[in-house]
Amino acid sequence: MPEDWKREEVEAVITDYFDMLAMELRGEDFNKAEHNRTLQKILTTRSRGAIEKKHQNISAVLLELGYPYIDGYKPLWNYQAILGSVVEERLSQAELLNQTVSSVVEQKVETNPAVEDILSILVAPPVRDEDRPRLYDTAQFTPRMIRRNYLEIEARNHSLGQAGEQFVLRFEHERLWRAGERRLAERIEHVSTTKGDGMGYDVSSFETSGEPRLIEVKTTSFGPLTPFFASRNEVAASEFHAPAFQLYRLFNFREKPKLYTLAGSLRSSCILEPVSYSAVPD
Repeated sequence: MPEDWKREEVEAVITDYFDMLAMELRGEDFNKAEHNRTLQKILTTRSRGAIEKKHQNISAVLLELGYPYIDGYKPLWNYQAILGSVVEERLSQAELLNQTVSSVVEQKVETNPAVEDILSILVAPPVRDEDRPRLYDTAQFTPRMIRRNYLEIEARNHSLGQAGEQFVLRFEHERLWRAGERRLAERIEHVSTTKGDGMGYDVSSFETSGEPRLIEVKTTSFGPLTPFFASRNEVAASEFHAPAFQLYRLFNFREKPKLYTLAGSLRSSCILEPVSYSAVPD
């Protein structure tokens, strides 16, 4: 059985991961395999696969701490407690990385990304790992530092949200147009603009049968496993309108947008975890 990773080994992998994450956020090219080979020379008892799994563990820790993860390093949740503690400690000192993350999540969207065939962006939803713990109630370690949740900040980026909704309007128009339902395509409504945010969904569209399709849009610049944030009203709307409700999750939006959808009640299609509370004195 492999020995637990020592702190100096964990430090080396975290340093490497943070370097790659900063480059990805800045839009710079890098080679994951080359980084892995360099680490193998430093960590002579660790294999390529072991290092890659540790990178995936770091992705899981970052999501728990409200940070984006490197695209391609799917979060792997079964990790040593020391890894979570060291990642958190290093993040508290990583000023340049924090500045980079902050600039990305707050950046305005000036123009929507260009895609050759907008319907081709549709992919299957990611499959949840069965051993994944509750994201904000993890058993691996207890976060201690006061920090900004960058994923929540991105979720509140109005420019990004509006761009995602406009993108979905294009997608829906094209979907119905190609299906020969041009009259339905012309009746799509951007209800978050025409009726406000209180409806619990953003776009009123149609199935090709003419039945309603009510769409809540969630947009991120990061990977498909980045959690999204749903209001109590949106969850209620997904239950009340379950036969018609669809969650459209746009990810990797700024560079190469992809889309997956979740139908029906969010309580059925997602793990819902409380991240804030309404409180009154007892």
